[in-house]
Amino acid sequence: FTLFILLCLLSMSVAVLYFYYKCGFAPRNPKIVGGQDASPGSWPWQVELQLNGQFKCGGSLINKKWVLTAAHCIEDPAPSMWKVILGQQNQRDRDTKTVVERNIGKIIVHPKFSQTTIDNDIALLRLSSPVEFTDYIRPVCLAASGSRFNNGTDSWVTGWGNVGEGEPLPRPQTLQEVKVPVIGNRQCSCLLRTVTDNMICAGVLSGGKDSCEGDSGGPMVSKQRSRWIQSGVVSFGFGCAQPNLPGVYTRVSRYQSWIKARIRFNKPGFVEFTSRGEDPDSSFTCQRSSPVTK
Repeated sequence: FTLFILLCLLSMSVAVLYFYYKCGFAPRNPKIVGGQDASPGSWPWQVELQLNGQFKCGGSLINKKWVLTAAHCIEDPAPSMWKVILGQQNQRDRDTKTVVERNIGKIIVHPKFSQTTIDNDIALLRLSSPVEFTDYIRPVCLAASGSRFNNGTDSWVTGWGNVGEGEPLPRPQTLQEVKVPVIGNRQCSCLLRTVTDNMICAGVLSGGKDSCEGDSGGPMVSKQRSRWIQSGVVSFGFGCAQPNLPGVYTRVSRYQSWIKARIRFNKPGFVEFTSRGEDPDSSFTCQRSSPVTK
């Protein structure tokens, strides 16, 4: 009987450790334009990137020592100029019990990033020292190669960016969350311009919900069973939340090999995401504009 109890306790401990250290779990998860305040701990992988002490972009924690963000955010490649804030809810009212700061030890921008087309808009930041996982600081899972995010797939975007064009997030600057569906690449390309296979689009075609300036580098995630998987990195758009102008994100699943080749130890968690149902991706009359990064 004693042995049975010990085995039960051991199995429970293993289950707890698996839950606690694997990617994509948000224990406390039961503005971005058209969004709402996120509750504390809802998105524990969300980080703030600061350049010379000033808010610059968002990012996502992918293991104990690495952060994923957008290449266009890195206007200054000197690691000493950057800092990462983790476990933060309000930018102006930080809870010192949950917030952790780290310097940056190394910056890796994708070598084929194009400032003209904004293709390959992805970068990796290595923290100066590893972080300990808590309910407020945890890694997100990354979409593995072969993941499929069909037209209409529910997605969530988070960040501290503007809540309207030219309208900063008001104090106390609480992390915002917004739910937007994926827009198929053929439809998105027709609405905006040529969208490459390295991009994924999301938004409400009637307008009113979108990422905006300042959200760049932050994560777009979808839930598969009990895990959150990052499908995209906030990249660019045409204004914010305008009708028929969805946001464009870097398609994370296209970079599994690139990420794994650059993170030698404690590899991030890659999970294949599969959308359900058909994937209608209609054609529309195209209207071209020049992209503007967020």
